[in-house]
Amino acid sequence: MKSDFKFSNLLGTVYRQGNLLYTEDGTKLLSPVGNRVSCFDLINNTSFTFNYEHRKNIARIALNKQGTLLLSVDEDGRAILVNFVSRVVLHHFNFKDRVNDLQFSPDGHYFAIAVGRFVQVWKTPDFTEDRQFAPFVRHRIHAGHYNDVLSVTWSNDSRFFISTSKDMTSRIFSLHSLEKEVAMTLAGHRDYVMKAFFNETQEIIYTVSKDGALFQWEYVEEENDEESQDEDSESEDDDSKKAWRITAKNYFYSDAKVKCVTFHSATNLLVVGFGQGEFRLYDLPEFNMIQQLSMGQNAVNTVQINKTGEWLAFGSSKAGQLLVYEWQSELYILKQQGHFDLTNALCYSPDGGRVITASDDGKIKVWDVNTGFCLMTFQEHTAAVTGVQFAKRGQVLFSASLDGTVRAWDMIRFRNFRTFTASERIQFNCLAVDPSGEVIVAGSHDNFDIYVWSVQTAQLLDSLSGHEGPISCLAFGQENSILASASWDHSIRIWNIFGRSQTVEPIEVTSDVLSLTMRPDSKELAVSTLDGHITVFDVEDAKQLHLIDGRKDILGGRFLEDRFSAKNSARLKYFTTINYSFDGLALVCGGNNNSICLYDLTNEVLLKRFTVSLNMQFNGTMAMLNSNKITDAGTSIDLIDRAGENSDLEDRVDSTLPGSHRGDPSLRNVRPEIRVTSIAFSPTSSAFAAASTEGLLIFSIDSGVIFDPFDLDVDITPEATLETLQEKEYLTALVMAFRLNEDYLIQRVYENIPVKDIRLVCDGLPVIYVNKLLTFIGKSVVQLHHFEFNLLWIRLLITSHGRYINAHKFEFSSSIKMIQRFLGKLALEVVLVSKKNGYLYSYLSESSKQEQDEEEEEELLDAGDIEMDNDEDDDDDDDDDDEGWFGPESSIKASNGIVFSKSDDSDEEMLD
Repeated sequence: MKSDFKFSNLLGTVYRQGNLLYTEDGTKLLSPVGNRVSCFDLINNTSFTFNYEHRKNIARIALNKQGTLLLSVDEDGRAILVNFVSRVVLHHFNFKDRVNDLQFSPDGHYFAIAVGRFVQVWKTPDFTEDRQFAPFVRHRIHAGHYNDVLSVTWSNDSRFFISTSKDMTSRIFSLHSLEKEVAMTLAGHRDYVMKAFFNETQEIIYTVSKDGALFQWEYVEEENDEESQDEDSESEDDDSKKAWRITAKNYFYSDAKVKCVTFHSATNLLVVGFGQGEFRLYDLPEFNMIQQLSMGQNAVNTVQINKTGEWLAFGSSKAGQLLVYEWQSELYILKQQGHFDLTNALCYSPDGGRVITASDDGKIKVWDVNTGFCLMTFQEHTAAVTGVQFAKRGQVLFSASLDGTVRAWDMIRFRNFRTFTASERIQFNCLAVDPSGEVIVAGSHDNFDIYVWSVQTAQLLDSLSGHEGPISCLAFGQENSILASASWDHSIRIWNIFGRSQTVEPIEVTSDVLSLTMRPDSKELAVSTLDGHITVFDVEDAKQLHLIDGRKDILGGRFLEDRFSAKNSARLKYFTTINYSFDGLALVCGGNNNSICLYDLTNEVLLKRFTVSLNMQFNGTMAMLNSNKITDAGTSIDLIDRAGENSDLEDRVDSTLPGSHRGDPSLRNVRPEIRVTSIAFSPTSSAFAAASTEGLLIFSIDSGVIFDPFDLDVDITPEATLETLQEKEYLTALVMAFRLNEDYLIQRVYENIPVKDIRLVCDGLPVIYVNKLLTFIGKSVVQLHHFEFNLLWIRLLITSHGRYINAHKFEFSSSIKMIQRFLGKLALEVVLVSKKNGYLYSYLSESSKQEQDEEEEEELLDAGDIEMDNDEDDDDDDDDDDEGWFGPESSIKASNGIVFSKSDDSDEEMLD
């Protein structure tokens, strides 16, 4: 089994804090998610997370106009410069203070940062210059504010910029030293100035304060206050100086404070976000309110407009919510929200295309692995959800909760169709699903029984008794209906659900069982115990096969209150969640620590160890003791609550429970601990997911190798492959393309093979290339829209090599799952298209029938076979109209195309 897993994506969280950012083309949105940065492609409906990490949560991000350099800064002022295209870290730098704002100039040559009371301007690193030791070169420091600077805004020509501050003023600075006289202070607001903007012509400046005031500034002549002046002074008035003056004052009149504001100069669109979740759109300079909407009860922390001015991006830190709103059509382009609380459990769908997560907030979310977006959220549970599990066959999901229910979900219609309860109200903490999908079992900490339900009838079938302690873990295999259960009584029991006798001999263990998993073939089971060991037992003989001591492999970081390093800590040296790989040869383990371990069971060795997070704002990530942060009392400086020193009232108010570990991570009075609550291998065996404090981490194998010289010689070249294809030697050309392993070459040969020759190519294809071809088809069907062509290839490949695939199913697991995912999506699309075409066919057939009937009526009228009743007596016509008969006016309409129903007796009588 391959062990070169690497971090590929972060799901479960879409926004944490900081500012949102659009790329220059406006199709991608960058969002800070803790100490990482995620990129959402709004056109292709995909997302990815950059691989690098900060040591603390990110405060500001910025991208140059060329879209090549990404600069992110954390809360301590430590910056990382990244190549946005290749996603490679270029340089680390420390600004040595908190950065409140970060903006690249429109030309991309400079960037300005707001650090404390100063505005620093730095030159953007350029590859055209000579290589130097320090790529960050400071251009100038601008001073003048006597309180913290909140924002910096550049002019369109990159010559000037405006800074706003908590001292209720704004200042205009020039980038060049020759224009020092441009520097000016704009005062008049009565609260913090949140942001200032230039209009398109740079003749008007707009400033917005926190109390909801919008001032419009223009560069006008200075007015004289004295009515009488000397002649000398009158001559001097001709050359009077100009200055920025307030020409208009407007107010938002909102009960809440302004939290964020942005302005699109090309369309004069102003967007304002408030503290109670409301946002408004205004047209300037007329100050006409276009729209007024709300995104919830939580504050809007950031807002951004793309280059065209069509899409607005909003972020709410407390709710972890991210919205992309198209204000002209009033539609949401993107609406995502992560879990409000800690994730408890996760599981993969049978095809590996979706990941299900369950949280303490009582919600279940469905995530698409390929796109990274949340597809659906279930909120029927009223308490924390403790376990989720898919049925082996069918789109059915089961979940267990502390509210005393086990629910079954239809993943096609996205609804709850079954609810299972016990005879008494107990809290379920674990569940398992029979491979046949007929039986579901659940356990609880409240009693010692295992409850068994029928999925078809939702009836409680049985309760398995035998354990002498609360049930902690349940697991089914994938091949038969053997159930394994673990309890606090230091025992493991194997149950045959459909057997006549339920008397089983327990397998004794030396410590509390924390996690249990069964090998896919149901022949072995592995347990993780409180003493840090992983023990593997044979299911049939109850013999111990393997024993792994995981204590030496776990990275147990130190907490802030610890006075020793992580090396000397014995805390949390065990695994709380383990899972088998698809082939049963490896075991991935995680726990309440900062490490994920991948073990080879055959040799009982550690293959690879992954670090969950480097975020120092979590307890358990630091390794060494920093004596510089220890006070005289022996406590850490970071443990001292300094919220009372904040300048804003809303920042000083703390409504959270002291010592609470639940709820919003940004409002906890204690530091959250880094932990892995659940871990699972993908059915494709090419990835695994871990639910951690940071979110849902996806680790996958990068199989996109460009060149793989397998069975290669000098004569095999791309030119020779194309020549072989032109000579209609399709099998040889396909094998040569696979030897070169170039995707474009494989695709060209694949698409140029005639349909009539596919069977011959499949029959003669060596078995060593069958898996490669299936993998290629599974990956390429998304871009290739030749559905029937692909289906024909799949059918003939399975027909020709079905026995070999069945004999080596573990090798083909990844490719077969990809094919299953493709077939599932294709079936759904075909059903939708067939329904749509069915309605269209019905409409067209009825229309053609109606036209045919009209032509027949016109022919009969022209031939004189039908005589219209045109009475001369108007009274009779009125009587006809009163009784519902056709009058003369209706007869004219009928001759112009009304279709008469021959089944209507009144119409037949009228026609006669």
